[in-house]
Amino acid sequence: MTAPIRVLVADDQELIRTGFTTIIGAQPDMEVVGECGDGRAAVDLATRLHPDVVVMDVRMPILDGIEATRQLAGAGVTNPVKVLVVTTFNLDEYVYEALRAGASGFLLKDAPPAQLLHGIRTVATGAALLAPEVTRQLVGRYAARIRPAEGAADDALTPRELEVLRLIADGRSNSEIAAALVISQETVKTYVSRILTKLDLRDRVQAVVYAYRRGIVT
Repeated sequence: MTAPIRVLVADDQELIRTGFTTIIGAQPDMEVVGECGDGRAAVDLATRLHPDVVVMDVRMPILDGIEATRQLAGAGVTNPVKVLVVTTFNLDEYVYEALRAGASGFLLKDAPPAQLLHGIRTVATGAALLAPEVTRQLVGRYAARIRPAEGAADDALTPRELEVLRLIADGRSNSEIAAALVISQETVKTYVSRILTKLDLRDRVQAVVYAYRRGIVT
């Protein structure tokens, strides 16, 4: 029998936190190992409990969700924790910063329970969760504020890989990329894997941020 996904819930709104823990705890393949209402407690609990996934709010007291995410999953962290950020549309400015801080994905707080559970399962497997419509509205909205790095051309990637990267940055799913390029989903997965390996990126979330910062998409 597969061990349940161990989840830590961090949200300063008790009603939302209770709702999340109730929904997650009712799943046979999940276990809520802890909950808290501020970022400092989230870091402390995650360090002590070693959850598989932390469901992290953005705005919290003492330490906000972005800094907590950076401490748990940012560059240089020896044993990074998978963080699923939850936010609302009026906090979208913080989402990009959370992704840069190392989050594996994000969801909207008003997402249906099934989407939250799918998100946790997706992030737990090591994949990134980047809903296409949210990508276009959140990351895309702030693209103009992301300064492209010097030397935007990426010689490491083939023209086809650059094409796939642009579609990833547009929030396209593997099936949508396959349809757009008239190739199989397995071929898309191969391209995505090559792109992440060549650019030394952890997941699709980092690929989106990379594409905007390098000026590959605008």
